[in-house]
Amino acid sequence: MSIKKYISLAIAGLGLCQVTAAQTSTDYTKYHNEVVHAGEIIAAEKYAEAILIFEKLFQSYQYVFLKDYKIAAQLAMFLKDENKTLYFIRLGISDGWTMDEIVKDPFFKPLQKNPGWNSLTLQYDSLHKKYSERINQSLRAETEAMFKRDQKLDLPYYLRYGQKAKERYAIRKFAPNSERQMKRLDGILSVYGYPGEKIIGNDYWASTILAHHNSIAPDYQKTDTLYPMLRPKLLMAIQRGELAPWDFAIIEDWYVAVKSTHKQSAFGYIEKLNQEELEQSEKLRKSIGLCSITTRNKLVDIQKKTGMNLYLDGAQWVEGDIILVKNGN
Repeated sequence: MSIKKYISLAIAGLGLCQVTAAQTSTDYTKYHNEVVHAGEIIAAEKYAEAILIFEKLFQSYQYVFLKDYKIAAQLAMFLKDENKTLYFIRLGISDGWTMDEIVKDPFFKPLQKNPGWNSLTLQYDSLHKKYSERINQSLRAETEAMFKRDQKLDLPYYLRYGQKAKERYAIRKFAPNSERQMKRLDGILSVYGYPGEKIIGNDYWASTILAHHNSIAPDYQKTDTLYPMLRPKLLMAIQRGELAPWDFAIIEDWYVAVKSTHKQSAFGYIEKLNQEELEQSEKLRKSIGLCSITTRNKLVDIQKKTGMNLYLDGAQWVEGDIILVKNGN
């Protein structure tokens, strides 16, 4: 299947999910669109205007992704509005931002001289309690245990010499456990929703399990039915605010790259996009709530200029800009 046809089907699949998701819970489509808009405003260096967008967003949604509190706090700090910075940090703590992270971030070091800093530290426990009470602790423990099993079986893959040996290990030893975990994730999605930041306070464990499943081996991906079965549920989880679109994008990019023996790309993280793939990739990005590649690359420059961390999608795989290659390269 060509990448164009694949992504067209992917976008169509998202459309089918929209009605169902909207009927059962808050639809985060608008949320992500507003975050995209804020990113465009930041790229234009209109930082005060971007803060207003975030403030409205925070007032409109009961659940907010932690990175958005962090970005708003940095914007306020960059504009030397320390009181507003403290306000956003308080919101972030109630959503899982730890004092250890805040103290170690050099961007906020000047804040420790503000009279409100002592008050913040005294309020930390009560603010953090709101986050702890929101989390499904038993599901968090189960997902962490699944992640640890995934890691235990993933490590020997890298100790094999040669790609063929790695793929044989992945199919024979890693895949059986991965299949059991994918089936369990299916059950979790049906009962609790996606076990990510919103529900268990961690956005890494489940997404790693899914990405590893999608990177077992090209021959395996060509016949795998488990990820295609889960995929519509993942798209619905994005709309419920349970799965971040940037996490889904990495999961999906591994699927496309490995299934095509690293000849195709959906988002440009694992394999570079070519000009032919770019238009369809931008449609897919828009459909799940990610900014355009042009905006994302402008934000790379803003990070360098200001020292802020804007938590760009795919940053753990792409250092800097998402780069296009010429067709055929």
